[in-house]
Amino acid sequence: MINSMDQAEVLLEIKDLTTRFYTEEGVVYAVNGVSYTLKEGEILGVVGESGCGKSVHALSIMGLIPSPPGKIDKGEVLFDGRDLLKFNQSELRDIRGSQVAMVFQDPMTSLNPVYTVGFQITEVLSIHKGMNDKEARGVAGELLDKVGIPGAHDRLDDYPHQFSGGMRQRAMIAMALAGDPKLLIADEPTTALDVTIQAQIIDLVKRLQENLGMAVMWITHDLGVVAELAQNVNVMYAGYIVERGSVRDIFKATRHPYTLGLIGSLPRLDEAPGTELVAIPGLPPDLVDLPKGCPFVPRCMYAVEQCLEEMPPLEQTDGKDHTVACWRWEHVVGEVTADVR
Repeated sequence: MINSMDQAEVLLEIKDLTTRFYTEEGVVYAVNGVSYTLKEGEILGVVGESGCGKSVHALSIMGLIPSPPGKIDKGEVLFDGRDLLKFNQSELRDIRGSQVAMVFQDPMTSLNPVYTVGFQITEVLSIHKGMNDKEARGVAGELLDKVGIPGAHDRLDDYPHQFSGGMRQRAMIAMALAGDPKLLIADEPTTALDVTIQAQIIDLVKRLQENLGMAVMWITHDLGVVAELAQNVNVMYAGYIVERGSVRDIFKATRHPYTLGLIGSLPRLDEAPGTELVAIPGLPPDLVDLPKGCPFVPRCMYAVEQCLEEMPPLEQTDGKDHTVACWRWEHVVGEVTADVR
């Protein structure tokens, strides 16, 4: 486990990642020049509304964009210094599961219903670890036990439909861990689960990360989960990163109007009963017809003429590693600092 994030090596570096979907309706500008780094042992939260590019950017990293219609137009995805975008499919398959693993939102569509859970985990161990059937079965049972499935070794011959939703997600995490990945990408893995099971899965991932020292990218629309789990946060909107910083920066020194809206829409336990949630006005932009300026302008109370004309770059704020893409971020900070709790 990395003791100091400042001393940790960069594991993943994204440079100007740009992903498009070429459809009959037009070009979908799904990911628009995303750049950031992820260090060994870091837990990164990626947040934003549905359709903001969170999942597409992760699928781009994994080489899982369907082509056609999807295409990574430009950029670099440097994992351990190697550009994954230059790998062929065979090389990517060797990386996927062994060094980078992904857990998806719905385990019922990720697990193959006609194979036992044990077979699906042992297959990963056979491919990436070269284990024989007996060795792989023993390790598969240990993995199911590690993720908290009771009677783990006895459940290896069960099929996915014999597991509850929470147990299926635990099995997916066990499968993801089978290759000892350096990076686990979790794409809204608790969305389909009830609140109690969500908390259990979050605690499980946190414990596994602490024990194994792997980096985790947790993709979600829920800022409450990010506050509980992550160390650093990327806030995405319309395919852009609009704010990036530590969890404390994001919650206590908010600089982008969109982030401010997301935080304002969270329910608070210290508010009076019956207090209405603050909704962000309007709707996310059409990614086929993005404006030339900042895409948040129609929903933003701080917008000025410059915002209509030019998309602001990510620039450093008054925090060391806190960046924001907003021409008016200094005005946003002036509005919110008095209410920091």
